[in-house]
Amino acid sequence: MTSFQYKTRGTCSQMIQITVTDDDTIEEVSFLGGCQGNLTGIGSLVRGMKIDDVIARLSGTQCGYKGTSCPDQLARALKAYKEQKQ
Repeated sequence: MTSFQYKTRGTCSQMIQITVTDDDTIEEVSFLGGCQGNLTGIGSLVRGMKIDDVIARLSGTQCGYKGTSCPDQLARALKAYKEQKQ
């Protein structure tokens, strides 16, 4: 199991803490800052999902005119994790 943090950019949340299993399954996601009800919900929804499935579902999600969102930042964090892992 691996845990890592990702500093978000362009969102109300400042950081995402992510734990993944050795087979690339999301074990836990928690956000620092932002809309806690929504972000806790996102964490619950992605728990048990494969990294690639989360990236496919959340990449490009927009929050207003920000050009990103907390779900998009989660997808970016997971992409960065996969790249670093290779």
